[in-house]
Amino acid sequence: MDETEFWELVDATREAAEGDPEDQADLLVERLVQLDPDAVLDFARHFEARYNRAYQWDVWGAAWVLLDGAGDDVFDFFRCWLIGQGREVFEGAVHDPDSLAGLLDDFDEEVDGDGEELGYAADEAYEQLTGTVAPDLGIPPAPPEPEGTPVDFENEGVLAERYPRLWERFRA
Repeated sequence: MDETEFWELVDATREAAEGDPEDQADLLVERLVQLDPDAVLDFARHFEARYNRAYQWDVWGAAWVLLDGAGDDVFDFFRCWLIGQGREVFEGAVHDPDSLAGLLDDFDEEVDGDGEELGYAADEAYEQLTGTVAPDLGIPPAPPEPEGTPVDFENEGVLAERYPRLWERFRA
């Protein structure tokens, strides 16, 4: 599975789920079990590489603004959700997290921002196909600390300055 096929699968399941991340995860598992185990592992590698790539202080700060707070686990689930939003939203957020203000049509912090189940979809599909746990993907782990300059999440002035568009749209 190449990168284009990866994003096509993400987009197709998101659209079919009408943006609901839990339904998207279920649909993703359904689609992945129709593939061979190697393709499922390819999907998992694409997902994990993007998940690690989004491990940035600036992305975490954007999650903090959108969700009105985001600890470690919440940020992990946010990164899964971000991948589930598709290539345009993901790439936009990784390059300029404040651009999420224009990339997200709407955002309901009760439903959006938590893609925990998306993070398990490939593992679940692989286990259904093979009866075994997925092997190590051979991808370097994320660094121990997020990339970039740390953000003072507790300082609303700093957040408003660093994410002016997100702050204006979602917190002002």
